[in-house]
Amino acid sequence: MVAITAHAAPASAGQPSPPTSGTSARSTILDGYAINRRDPAALTTDLQQILAGPPAAAAATLRAAAEGGVVQAQLVYGQWLLDGHGVTRDPEAAFQWFQHASRQGAPMALNMLGQCHAHGWGTPVNALMAVYWYRLSALGGLDWGMYNYATALTLAQGVACDRPTALAWFRKAADLGHAKSMNMVGSFYEDGWVVAQDLAQAAHHYLQAAQGGDFRGQFNTARLLILAGQVDVATHWLHRIPQTATPAFLHKAQAWVLAIATQRPARESGIWRCTVQALNPATTGDHAHHLA
Repeated sequence: MVAITAHAAPASAGQPSPPTSGTSARSTILDGYAINRRDPAALTTDLQQILAGPPAAAAATLRAAAEGGVVQAQLVYGQWLLDGHGVTRDPEAAFQWFQHASRQGAPMALNMLGQCHAHGWGTPVNALMAVYWYRLSALGGLDWGMYNYATALTLAQGVACDRPTALAWFRKAADLGHAKSMNMVGSFYEDGWVVAQDLAQAAHHYLQAAQGGDFRGQFNTARLLILAGQVDVATHWLHRIPQTATPAFLHKAQAWVLAIATQRPARESGIWRCTVQALNPATTGDHAHHLA
């Protein structure tokens, strides 16, 4: 989800989760006049308190704030319309609120317009328009915009493949602490794209991504450790993957570990069984689905 405050790693390729608070929501609806007279810092606190309240009441207050021109409220209300949180799901209305926020130059709004075009949320799928908005968001300094634009450049989605430029954007986002971008820098080193192949550098960036909470970084860190024979250390990272990974990714990770297990001596079967179990959500607790 879109966050009220600055970047928080999400939810997704570009949808950080909103902050929560132990305080109760305000009982009064903020109208446009009151919104425009409030200090921005105080208003942000108000919105954070609103988000902690009952969803339906919070949605009504968010809409009032959005109509009053508060860009953060426009972003969060748009996300809630996408998710059907506190309101009836309405992707078309969500898209319109992201458009409103984009007119104020909000980099996250530009990124969300890209997401809408990429996934068909409230507007037809259009890869060209998606990369257009991602680029503007990246130029606006948003790490998620940088990541999404760089991904499009890497995969030639709506734009010609340009891996040197993609790597530069992944590096910029990584420097801002974006864990998924750290993982992508690692993949460039592992595959020898743009830079000379360097598994030590790949492992370094994968570990940074893993420590930042990226499940792909955690898997790639574990994968290199397993290939190096450090199965016990790898298991630590495998245990963390189900906390945020998608079911599809978990399935692929389990398949890779099982394939490697068939190549190992029988005496190691117990170790590999534990390694596979580390990827089983039933043995590691509930996991939150990652929103792409």
